[in-house]
Amino acid sequence: MTTQTISGIREHMIIGGQPVDQSQGERIPVYNPATGQVIAQQPEAGTQGVDLAVKAAHQALTESEWATMLPAQRERLLLKLADLLEANADEMAQLETANNGKLLSISYGLEVYSGAQWLRYMAGWATKVSGDVLNVSIPFPPKTGYHAYTRLEPVGVVAAIVPWNFPLLMAIWKMAPALAAGCTVVLKPAEETPLTAIRLAELALEAGIPAGVFNVITGRGESTGAALTAHPLVNKISFTGSTEVGHIIAAQAAKDMKRVALELGGKSPVLIFDDCDVEQAIQGAANAIFFNQGQVCTAGSRIYVQSGIYDEVVNGIAALADQMVLGDGFDEKTQIAPLISARQKERVEKYIAIGQKEGRQLTTNTERPEQGFFVRPTVFADVDIGARIAQEEIFGPVLVANRFEQETQAIELANQTPFGLGASVWTNDVNRIHRLVPAIQAGTVWVNTHNMLDPHMPFGGFKQSGVGREHGKASVEAYLEPKSVCIAYSK
Repeated sequence: MTTQTISGIREHMIIGGQPVDQSQGERIPVYNPATGQVIAQQPEAGTQGVDLAVKAAHQALTESEWATMLPAQRERLLLKLADLLEANADEMAQLETANNGKLLSISYGLEVYSGAQWLRYMAGWATKVSGDVLNVSIPFPPKTGYHAYTRLEPVGVVAAIVPWNFPLLMAIWKMAPALAAGCTVVLKPAEETPLTAIRLAELALEAGIPAGVFNVITGRGESTGAALTAHPLVNKISFTGSTEVGHIIAAQAAKDMKRVALELGGKSPVLIFDDCDVEQAIQGAANAIFFNQGQVCTAGSRIYVQSGIYDEVVNGIAALADQMVLGDGFDEKTQIAPLISARQKERVEKYIAIGQKEGRQLTTNTERPEQGFFVRPTVFADVDIGARIAQEEIFGPVLVANRFEQETQAIELANQTPFGLGASVWTNDVNRIHRLVPAIQAGTVWVNTHNMLDPHMPFGGFKQSGVGREHGKASVEAYLEPKSVCIAYSK
């Protein structure tokens, strides 16, 4: 597969239902991570493009047919979009792999088909939003009764900012519940991976979603992203990305009293007890960290293993890591695809160099392709909890391991980072499971599995890993404002 055979590459934005390619400043090169070659040049929206997109979204929210559309009509449009996504699966999956570098099978399975599943799930919520009738106790004036209820209304224009690790899927995670709730959206994909978001906006128009309801702008975070979050017509910010940027966005939202949801970084622990299925745990822990090259916010990047099986487990994971085949995501033999960018490759390699001073490296294979942004999966053993590679999010295929003796020690180790996004426990003791789940400070705790998600299962973080939840009923409610209504009548 070559760049020339990839369809769907667009070098414009979608604003108000129209392609817009004006750039405020230098255009942004988009790379194929497997080769390092430029495959597109995207415009920088800047303040002008942001203003155009937000005003288009605001107008669609207040003046277009979207404002009066029945919930069932919104449901049908999202269902149609899901059908179109699947009908264009080959194009979308190949485009994602060319832009992001990930395995083509993951682009099909998670980006396209799971994206369609999320669209259909969220479409159903459009007709199920409801308030409550309230039995109030207002005693005066005499001979007056009250009928009180709540109604849920769209929060307004949503600024949705998504990262580069799952570009299409995370765009859908934000736009689908927002549109189901009746909001309009301005989506800014990561500057590295804009291509499938632009095609998604085109498919949305083809599905019949009115112009201006779903806009996609491109640009850098420090310019276009900052202008988007600060725009006065934006009512809600939904951001997925680093904790550092999340702090900046949270401060901006607080200043403007904007609603905000943040899904941020993680340093997810994997706790492996000696009563588990050891082979299952070895394979599961390897998948937890090496899936998508470790570029997963809930990657199981630190494992703690009970002493009796510690050597067997960490050596088993290291052996799997050394056997993994690096290559282009289009190659069926590839198990580890490239990282997203030269910058990310350099970042991960710096952490590996730090790790060589902080732990015992078990992996020895150094083979990798000569071109592209490749980093071999790496395992460090006997890493102290205070080490940088045990505390800081690396976002690459780097695993740190240490041992524990007792259950209480495992809990303490799991909770000793500022993050709290995900965790997994590997044990066959049902009593232990019920003790550990409430003790672990994480938004999701998996048992004998890791990184499994469903549109009905809320997802988000504790501590520095964010505010709010994606998926499920909570996801739709995050795009709704409750309004109380109180009607007086004579008795």
